[in-house]
This record gives sequence, structure tokens and C-alpha cells, in this order.
Amino acid sequence: MMKQGLYIPLVSIHGLIRANNLELGHNADTGGQTKYVVELAEALAECDDIAQVDLFTRRIDDPNFSSDYAQATEAISNKARIVRVDCGPEGYLRKENLYEYLDEFTDNVAQFVTRETLSPALFHGHYADAAYVAEKLSQRFGAPFLYTGHSLGRNKRKVLFKAGMSDEEINTQYAMDTRIDIEESALRKADRVIASTDYEIESGYELYEAHRQADYKVVPPGIDIDRFYPYYYDDDSSFNRSEEQIQAGARMRQEISRFLTNPDKPLILAISRPDKRKNISGLIEAYGTDKALQSIANLVIFAGVRKDIEDMDDNEREVLTEMLLLMDKYDLYGKFALPKEHEPDTDIPELYRMAAGKRGVFVNPALVENFGITLIEASACGLPIVSTNFGGPNDIVKNCQNGILVDSSNAQEIQDALQTILVDETKWQAFSENGVMGVREHYVWSAHCETYLEAARVGQVA
Repeated sequence: MMKQGLYIPLVSIHGLIRANNLELGHNADTGGQTKYVVELAEALAECDDIAQVDLFTRRIDDPNFSSDYAQATEAISNKARIVRVDCGPEGYLRKENLYEYLDEFTDNVAQFVTRETLSPALFHGHYADAAYVAEKLSQRFGAPFLYTGHSLGRNKRKVLFKAGMSDEEINTQYAMDTRIDIEESALRKADRVIASTDYEIESGYELYEAHRQADYKVVPPGIDIDRFYPYYYDDDSSFNRSEEQIQAGARMRQEISRFLTNPDKPLILAISRPDKRKNISGLIEAYGTDKALQSIANLVIFAGVRKDIEDMDDNEREVLTEMLLLMDKYDLYGKFALPKEHEPDTDIPELYRMAAGKRGVFVNPALVENFGITLIEASACGLPIVSTNFGGPNDIVKNCQNGILVDSSNAQEIQDALQTILVDETKWQAFSENGVMGVREHYVWSAHCETYLEAARVGQVA
């Protein structure tokens, strides 16, 4: 029998989700949202008034992917688990191809909840497809419906149109009309819309006809500051690092060094999926056209995980091909590292600390960023940031005073911001220290869960 307390079902259908070693950047469906929902489930389960958290996702039985994704259930912690539900074909499908199977997913979740004799306190849908499911389930069980968009279709359509795609191409490739219809419905019917920043509400949801009907609550994501600790902890002989962390650090230093002629120079670090919206090519252009910047620092970009570019989806393949062509165009050999693989759980924190130890900078050059979880991860490690001024980074820099915002479509602004931080030691130190303290004040999971549970107390949730 379940202990006394709230039962919280989270729904996140697309992506490859597992409790450990998340394959972030594997493809377009394995972005930061997958990490967020796993960490949210784990953090909520730590709360005393929570009895159980279930993260419902799609079961994937595909020889091209790990067998982990075929397990029916997987424990995240003592009171949190991943529940994988059958939906459509057994193999992996991109999120744009899932819509016709969402009713099947809904039915199977409902059967699971009923069979387990669970009493949901709410249903929280993450992303558009999960919003459709959570809305239906909330009606069936008479529980409140919470919605988090993470990435919004109307914003994405604007960016893709600006990048040269036609409306027909966008709708064909991304099923954008269906997605936007679901998002409009979610805004009308959700008891609460959980947003990461005020900017997200003002510049994202306001593009929707139903935006004034929504009841918004800003709940910034949290991070694990035990994993993303400041770089200078490693200089303290009394600080104990795990063998796994030591190995990850050594592995990343070796991986990066093999690309660079002078690996001791400061690092300009970027970590993102190979997606056109992430504007990685814009960062390479800015670096490649600035000889002074090249003399100051090396450029290191982790653009997802890949084995063979030819086997990747069209979008990822085009982005990575363009990156390699730009490397050649600007003759960045020996100055630009583009590693093929990394382990998100262990390697990414070490990359931030490595860059901070070399007095480097973290860059998010995306054309639009809904929040920017990598920005607070980098800042927690003491690494100053340069980021797009379009989206959630505005709130992060306002709260933390940890870097410089730029128009990421303007190469000169990127160049000036990077040089300012890299050259001015006083400014670098201030941004570094502010970031560490600001993240601890505004972006830890304990604060997130407290605010989340307040936001969740709608309807039947008391």
C-alpha cells in the first residue's frame, strides 16, 4: 500500500528517457527537457508530503537503441519511477510522428493508474504531446491539469521561417499545425501553466490566442549543486572527488587536447544539440572571423553525440556538416575542438570546471532559448557566460549577474562579449563568483519543489 501523501504523475512521452546516463543530444528529442523531467521526479519524491512520483513515457523496443528503454518500469529513487507505456509501433519514432498514437498512450496510462489503485493529485504534461495526454487524463480522473511547454511551436515556426523554411515545409517536417492546436488547447484548459521565466510568458505564450486565459506560475528549474560544484573545490586537498569524476576529467582533457595545438589556452565552450535554432554555426563564424579572439582562446563545441554523421537526421546532419565546412573555411585546425562523444552525467560538469579553471567562457548562441539550463550549470561551476538575449537567459543574468547577453545573430556582439570577459580578469572573477552564489540562491531543486507544490495546489490539490 502506498504511504500517505500525494501521488504525482508526470507525463513526458517523446525522447529516450532513463534514470541514469541520459543520452542528451543523441537527437532532436533528447534535449534538456528529458533531463529536467527525470530530475523533477527525483526532487519531488524527496518531499515529505509526496507519496509517489511516476514519470510516464513511451516504451521503445528498438535494436538501434539501448534495451533500457524497453523496460516497463525503472526506479529513479525510493519514491520515484519511470513507467514506460506502449504506444504505436515498438520502435523509436520522432515526436512529430507520435500524434496519431496519443489516444492509445492515454488509455494505457489510465489502465495502469486504475490497476495500481492510485489516486492522482494532478497530471502534469511536459511538451505538447504530453499536454494532450495529461488533459485527457485529468478529465477522466477529475484531477487538476498542469502544463509545461518547454519549447513552443509558434516560436519554433518563427525561427524556422526566418531560417528559410516555408510554412509547408515546416508543417510537413514538424507537424506544426497539430502541435500548435494542442498548445492552444492546453493554455485554455490547464489549471496551471508552469513556466521557467517571466520572459517565457511575455515572449512565448503571448503568441497564442489563448494566452490570456492561462493561469501562469513561474517556477525556475533547479540543478544538483553537488554535481555542479565550483571549479575551485578541486584545488582543496580536503575535498573528496569520486573516482568516476576523476576519470571523467582525465577523459575530457585527453579528448579535447587531441584537437588543439595549444590546449592550455582559455576555452570558449558551447554544449548543445546540433539544431539550426541553436545557431552553433553563428558562433563558429564569429570565432572564425576574429583573429584576435583565436589568439586568446580555443573554441570547444560539444554538439550532441554522434558516430556517423551520414546516419543522423537531416537537421542534425546539415548542422554538423556546416560546422565542419566552417572549420575548414576559416582554417581553425588546432584551435577548434569538436568531439564526437561525452557522457552527460559525468563529463559535462567536468567540462564546465575545466573551462572555468582555464579562465574561459561558456556560450549559448541560440537564436531563442526558452530557459537555458546549461547556463545555470556552467554558472554553478564558476564559469562566466555569454548568451542570447532572446528568451530565458534574461532572467538568469538578471538574477545572477553572471555574464553578458548579446544579439546572437550579430557576430560582432558575440566577439566583443567574449573578448571583454576573457581579457578583463576583474570582470571574469566577478561573473564567476556571482554565478556560483546566484545559482545557489535562485536555482536549486529544493526551492523549485517548494514553489512547484504551491503552484500545484489548485482544484482538488489542498
